[in-house]
Amino acid sequence: MSPSHPLPPSQSQGTSTSEGSPARSPLSHEYSLAVESTSYNEIWSKVHVNQQHEDGDEEDQLVLERVLQPNRQCVEEALRRAESNSLTLLVSDYFRHSEDATRLCLLLHRSVYGARHLYAPLHQLLDVFEPDSSLNQSQCSHALDIFQQFDSHDNPFPAPDSHNFDDTRRLFNDLKQQLDRRLRASRSKIRRIRRANVASAICLIGTAVGVVASAAAITAHALAAFVVAGPLCCSGSRANKEVAHMKQVDAAAKGTCVLNNDLATIDRLARRLHTAVEGDKLLIRLGLERGAQDKHPIQEVLKQLRKSHPNFLHLINELDQHICLCFNTVNRARSLLLQEIHNLQTEAAS
Repeated sequence: MSPSHPLPPSQSQGTSTSEGSPARSPLSHEYSLAVESTSYNEIWSKVHVNQQHEDGDEEDQLVLERVLQPNRQCVEEALRRAESNSLTLLVSDYFRHSEDATRLCLLLHRSVYGARHLYAPLHQLLDVFEPDSSLNQSQCSHALDIFQQFDSHDNPFPAPDSHNFDDTRRLFNDLKQQLDRRLRASRSKIRRIRRANVASAICLIGTAVGVVASAAAITAHALAAFVVAGPLCCSGSRANKEVAHMKQVDAAAKGTCVLNNDLATIDRLARRLHTAVEGDKLLIRLGLERGAQDKHPIQEVLKQLRKSHPNFLHLINELDQHICLCFNTVNRARSLLLQEIHNLQTEAAS
């Protein structure tokens, strides 16, 4: 594995090289569609365009603006024009939390690059290592140098109790509950409005029947129809507005649910990778402690690392892919939600 970024999954499926994932079971239809989509590959390119950036808040913000779409400016402009109510607050919370989640994933993706860089010399050593042959002194010295280099670096992945994914997922759970309550309230309100519309329509039909009974009541009928039809039209307008609200809430609720699942998968993979690196560090320290006097411990360490090598590559590529899938999920949900806001504003202006 080299520090340079790998190909997108859609271009490396079915391969088992050091740059791609090992052979895996057939992907689900949904996963295949996701990783083969144009939007996913565009995000992959944006994320991997320059992984060798320096740390810093300014650089992180530039990467965030490149990846997150619609960006903060578009969202803030739409929210400024939106009616200020409880729904707007919920939508605003979703946009803010989804941006925070994207920022956390970008930080974790920096860990992915750090791990690729850390493991590159070790994996190059494993590529030329012959398990059944005995190491000479020069090879032992070279292996010890690489072991020392590996051991001198910290684990690139954060400890399971040090990152904020649990807090972020808790925020999304709370937001999902609020959105679900708002969705149920909207559906209930729409049912009440439609029942009122049916009652008004029945009343209007009754008025028409009365006209047939008495031709002299034509003038009164016209007046009654006007009085009844007026509230009926208003009720229809209120129902349409509430349906637009419901679509907006539903878009945010679905986006919140999918994003929370994505974060759970990313968190699980990051924990497994942190544990894998710690295990490799422990094994390499044993080789450093005992290998100075004997080449056999070094050879055994290399054999063990060679066994765990494919699984580590699989995990790190899977995490890389899921982070980009998460970005794609965020952008799709943000786009749908922003479109609903624009639709609502257009209806209000018409």
